[in-house]
Amino acid sequence: MGVVGALGGTHIKMTVPIEVCPRYRDRKGDLSTNVLADCDSNLRFTYVLPGWEGSASDPRVLRDVLRRPNGLKIPRNKNFLVDLGFSNCEGFLAPYNGTRYHLNLWRGNTPTNYMELFNLRHSSARNTIERALGLLMKHADKD
Repeated sequence: MGVVGALGGTHIKMTVPIEVCPRYRDRKGDLSTNVLADCDSNLRFTYVLPGWEGSASDPRVLRDVLRRPNGLKIPRNKNFLVDLGFSNCEGFLAPYNGTRYHLNLWRGNTPTNYMELFNLRHSSARNTIERALGLLMKHADKD
């Protein structure tokens, strides 16, 4: 089983008509659109779905993506790396819950068991989507 990409979401702040504000209000209280994206190990986006309301959860957006005719396709025997906001299921590989994960928690530390080692490697590989989305947002802020 190989990894085909890293899947992640981001929220982009926006203004919307007053009558739809509740649907676009995200968990932080901002008006936003939820964007789900996948990128490869070279930080190239291979799939992007913008436009969901900010109140929509990442798993809800993913369900929509998988149902679309032009949606995300999962190659046989391949996985997308996902964060704990998603379920660990066929085609999607999440880290161990309740175990150190984020790269900043590893500075000066080494894994003490197989779950920590898995999460360290998962976080390192999945960091591509965080970097790609960060670069996209940085570029968008300049325009």
